[in-house]
Amino acid sequence: QVQVVESGGGSVQAGGSLKVACAVTGDTGNIKLVGWFRQTPGKEREWVASIYREGRYYVDDSVEGRFTISEDSNKYTVYLQMNNFQRDDTGMYYCAAGYGYGGSWYKVDRYPYWGQGTEVTASA
Repeated sequence: QVQVVESGGGSVQAGGSLKVACAVTGDTGNIKLVGWFRQTPGKEREWVASIYREGRYYVDDSVEGRFTISEDSNKYTVYLQMNNFQRDDTGMYYCAAGYGYGGSWYKVDRYPYWGQGTEVTASA
């Protein structure tokens, strides 16, 4: 079994920065992909960024240049550094883990394991 736990959410001033973390533990031998998604009430969960264990990563255009995804491979913890955080970025941020090096990193159903989410809110 694989466990995914997010941490580090909270309130951040518009224009400010916040870093959230995702710890992936358990039977992670074949887990090669970790992604971040976000969701606001009434909307579908949307992809933000993903990183493969080999180092390849992708970031959605809406956050390109502001958000950075990285990994501490020793701990298998994936970070999402969010800079110049805007009100439209507010939401519940979910981390998810998937098997293998296949594509479709931006699809929700690519990931069988999900965390409970951590809320990130932009304040005035």
